[in-house]
Amino acid sequence: MAQKRILLSSPTMHGEEQKFIKEAFDTNWIAPLGANVDGFEREMADYIGVNHAAACVSGTSALHLAIKLAGVKRGDKVLCSDMTFAATVNPVVYEGAIPVFVDSERETWNMDPVALKKGFEKYPECRCVVIVNLYGTPAKLDEIKKICDENNAILIEDAAESLSATYKGIQTGTFGKYNAISFNGNKIITTSGGGMLLADDEEAIRKARFWSTQSRDPAPWYQHSEVGYNYRMSNVVAGIGRGQLLHIEEHKKLKTQIYDRYAEGMKDIPVSMNPFLTYSSPNFWLSCMLVNCECKISPIDIYNKLNEENIESRPIWKPMHMQPLYADNDFIFVEKEPVNEYIFSHGLCLPSDIKMTAEEQEHVIKVICSCF
Repeated sequence: MAQKRILLSSPTMHGEEQKFIKEAFDTNWIAPLGANVDGFEREMADYIGVNHAAACVSGTSALHLAIKLAGVKRGDKVLCSDMTFAATVNPVVYEGAIPVFVDSERETWNMDPVALKKGFEKYPECRCVVIVNLYGTPAKLDEIKKICDENNAILIEDAAESLSATYKGIQTGTFGKYNAISFNGNKIITTSGGGMLLADDEEAIRKARFWSTQSRDPAPWYQHSEVGYNYRMSNVVAGIGRGQLLHIEEHKKLKTQIYDRYAEGMKDIPVSMNPFLTYSSPNFWLSCMLVNCECKISPIDIYNKLNEENIESRPIWKPMHMQPLYADNDFIFVEKEPVNEYIFSHGLCLPSDIKMTAEEQEHVIKVICSCF
């Protein structure tokens, strides 16, 4: 067994984070809001290419605010990516609405535009779509956006996994009317926990900031006319993010090198890497593989073998329509068998930690190859 555990994806700190944190301590701006929050929102909006941003305690809270801004109400149907983490769709339920899950296409593992059209045919009253860029790979965003526009539906882009990825040269997190990113501990940059809501609409971001600070009315006493939330990021946490943002392109480059080494090292065994469109530039947050044969070896067998070697891997996200919580929700697919069920049963997320050395990755590849 390897002495040192090889991790899936862990935080990588650089030192600049401490400078911003120290400023927060020196000025006693420890509680929510302050110069770091303002600076992080401004710097992230500039990097992404949107006009406005609201820093939140999590990507999930940012998505919840997006759902509210989209006007989703109790009983509404919302078409959602099926292959994702539950945090993408749970905010729909927070508002009493009903997620309808849409299968993926094979070219990116993201929402299938053909299935989305079928979804609108079945639910023409639907006015909101939530799409994910799975594992940092951009979806067919132009096609999805066009279908939403044709059906008078608001697009919410969950770019939690795809920060720094581009589609036709444009940053993800800009294609929806409202967009959310995440700074969870395993993301490409981290604030330990946290997220951000992105939009070009200044009034929408102002409203989101109001909701996220308990909807406190402008009065000398505590007065509330709407339900609010404790969703604002702290000034200390934002300082971590400002230091991390300085290194985002460096992190993306290292993630890309990891993906390329896997693709080269496993080219002679019956597996393939998570696919992407040639006109997109993923951030390769997680490198994943599919076992492309109906052979005796399964992804769980490989998972167990890696674990024996003290190597962390993870099964592909279990599709939402297969989750006990959402077993009764509708699921839209167009192929004979759902694409997501195949990816889930044949896929595995591989160690993608940017502190993993080339030698350590070669060991991972050797262990995988030995399974065949």
